[in-house]
Amino acid sequence: MLPIVTPAEMRAVDAAAADRIDLLIERAGAAVARAAVRLLGGTYGRTAHVIVGPGNNGNDGRVAARLLADRGVRVRVFDAAACPPVLPPADLVIDAAYGTGFRGTWRAPDVGAAAVLAVDVPSGVDGLTGGVAPGNAVLAADRTVTFVALKPGLLFGEGRELAGELELVDVGLDPGDVHTHLLQSADVADWLPARIPDAHKWHAAVRVIAGSRTMPGAAVLAVAAAQRAGAGMVQWSTPGADAAGSMPLEAVHRPLPATAWAAEALRSFDRFHAVVIGPGLGRLDDVAANTREVAIRTPLPIVVDGDGLFALAWNASGAAALLREREAPTVLTPHDGEYQLLTGARPGADRIAAARRLATDTHTVVLLKGPTTVVAAPDGEVLVVRAGDARLATAGTGDVLAGVIGALLAMRLDPFEAAAMGAWIHGRAAMHGPADGLVAGDLPDLIPRVLAELRGAP
Repeated sequence: MLPIVTPAEMRAVDAAAADRIDLLIERAGAAVARAAVRLLGGTYGRTAHVIVGPGNNGNDGRVAARLLADRGVRVRVFDAAACPPVLPPADLVIDAAYGTGFRGTWRAPDVGAAAVLAVDVPSGVDGLTGGVAPGNAVLAADRTVTFVALKPGLLFGEGRELAGELELVDVGLDPGDVHTHLLQSADVADWLPARIPDAHKWHAAVRVIAGSRTMPGAAVLAVAAAQRAGAGMVQWSTPGADAAGSMPLEAVHRPLPATAWAAEALRSFDRFHAVVIGPGLGRLDDVAANTREVAIRTPLPIVVDGDGLFALAWNASGAAALLREREAPTVLTPHDGEYQLLTGARPGADRIAAARRLATDTHTVVLLKGPTTVVAAPDGEVLVVRAGDARLATAGTGDVLAGVIGALLAMRLDPFEAAAMGAWIHGRAAMHGPADGLVAGDLPDLIPRVLAELRGAP
């Protein structure tokens, strides 16, 4: 896992090391110079422009300029405040104009076809949210070198794309007690449970309550994903529905009545290890009431998704008061609209803080969906998941994610890790699909490829 700190936290780290600032700038500048040489593909005959501002970012750039010139690169330094609107041709432009604390207006110059290396964050990107203020023009970086810890603005909003490839450099500063981290593939591989030689179909059993007359596919997707992610037994119910012909052959159907089905559902959880509830159930009053009762009363770990989140929110007490009654682990998987249902307001620009607030308030694990996913635990720990891309922006992918997390909970994973790991597997599966035309139904069959990669299969 890679540490993530806010700009305010980074300023505190810098302030604590003020007596070593010259040494740290030398180290940071040297790291920028090394990254520049890699982008340039060498130094002979190369030209680099360095845009420098008044702060430490500018000083990092000045050190890099000196070191590159020492190695034979033709270097020209431009002051950010007097930078011409169009720079002369070059092989590389180093953006060391402004850092994470910049709050003014910055209109980056036209750099033509030059590669761009950003120092700490692309100048003009909000280091906390990744946003770009109106009136600013930011150089899109091919690579960003950042120090000590990642900054949220490199992972969210426009900053995610503007930062390009990320390179985290240790310059000898201790970030302190960090509670937010970026999940890496090695972490997911470490958490993936080993195959148990004497396992049987009931070793990791998932109960799915999902789907409706108008959205039968939600149950199909959640069930198929749970099976492909490692559940040995998946039993499903769509209240009021007969067995569906499109359901995977291996899934077991357990009928539930169309109304007043909570008590019967709760009696069906023997031998199961996790419950997935909510995808595609609909929002009728009776459905919501029964969904709430099952979600709150089941003693099993549970994933509440989609219409299950609506059901929790649609009551006089509010979702948080209900969820605090639960003793077993709970994972909530809201997108921004569902977050608003649960809290009364959309997440806002600081998505890490938003997910953390909801997790703390509800005593649950919260997976806040988005281009970058945030998973927050009740104790304030946060994991950020960057796997996946816009291919997941299609109907039904959230149902697949719920099924994956349900299977991981059934395998006895810690719920915080299960949610983050599920988001990573889900995102990585999408990356194995076609660049265009991916649909949610493609994802379950791609999950085994991801699991094989994690296990190191050839």
